[in-house]
Amino acid sequence: MDLTPWVLHVDLDQFIAAVEVLRRPELAGKPLIIGGRGDPTERAVVSTASYEAREFGVGSGMPLRIAARKVPDAVILPVDAEAYLAKSDEVMTILRAQPGARVQVLGWDEAFVGILTANPESVARQLQQAVLGGTGLHCSVGIGDTLIRAKVATGFGKPRGVFRLTAENWFAVMGDRPTVALWGVGTKIARRLAGCGITTVAELATADPDILAAEFGPRMGPWFAQLGRGDGTRIVDDTPWVARGHSRETTFQQDLTDPAQVEEAVRELVDRVLEDVSAEGRPVIGLTLKVRYAPFMTKTFAKKIPPVTEREVVLARALELAAKREPGRPIRLLGLRAEMPMPDDARDGHTPTRGGW
Repeated sequence: MDLTPWVLHVDLDQFIAAVEVLRRPELAGKPLIIGGRGDPTERAVVSTASYEAREFGVGSGMPLRIAARKVPDAVILPVDAEAYLAKSDEVMTILRAQPGARVQVLGWDEAFVGILTANPESVARQLQQAVLGGTGLHCSVGIGDTLIRAKVATGFGKPRGVFRLTAENWFAVMGDRPTVALWGVGTKIARRLAGCGITTVAELATADPDILAAEFGPRMGPWFAQLGRGDGTRIVDDTPWVARGHSRETTFQQDLTDPAQVEEAVRELVDRVLEDVSAEGRPVIGLTLKVRYAPFMTKTFAKKIPPVTEREVVLARALELAAKREPGRPIRLLGLRAEMPMPDDARDGHTPTRGGW
């Protein structure tokens, strides 16, 4: 048989909600909303919603109180990150156990699987059955000849389905769709593309490189054109993922207005972040403080620092960043991210890339 390299994108269907249903089967078929501590009277956002809740317009990132108003009879549950991580690990172990599979984890609920096969649909169905049998979770699988096409294909297979996108059918399926349908194009980028007269995937694929470079720069411009064609790497990188940094944030139920409150909150964030960093055995080389003012405007303040592990030094630098905030302005959220050098940075002289939340 003619074996061909394929990329499969495995995406667990309504993952967090599905994990909750596994733990409480009586919730099956009910509108579920998971976010914060499960209390819609508190400040929190939706982490995920079941398909039944999504039918009412509930989506990730929506304030929990608004989601509760949209679905008055919804079951609202607190986030249990440890449970979701444990179930995710089970899924990834199953994927890695498939003969000849290379697995690149993208998050709790998705991964690329590289495989040599003459029948990718058959392999996709086998993966679905293996995940379902081993964890009780359903997944959708996108098949592609590049990572981009596999990722986009998954959306056409949901829920519990399989869909293939290749160079042969890419434009037939995607050409007339808006650019926001592409992986990596959000609403802001789509608006900027529209300002250049580019509204569809086909238009992006054939756009003038000079126009894209002028708008997005010499590196990102060509990348967006490549995205419009669905081109890109075909190689699934199964190198173990290493965190570039750790971040924590707190949404306050009442706005912080007292400088002493802000300082105490920064101290708590430093302690929580350093717990994660210390487990990595790497120093801190940069800090980013996120400040969200009431009602909802966010600013970030960043600082690179010499490699350090001492709490008091990190705290001092974090407080320096906090001093840059607007004095007297109420704060509803604070977040802190600590950057670490990658394991190979010291050897190859590379500077780590700043990450985000």
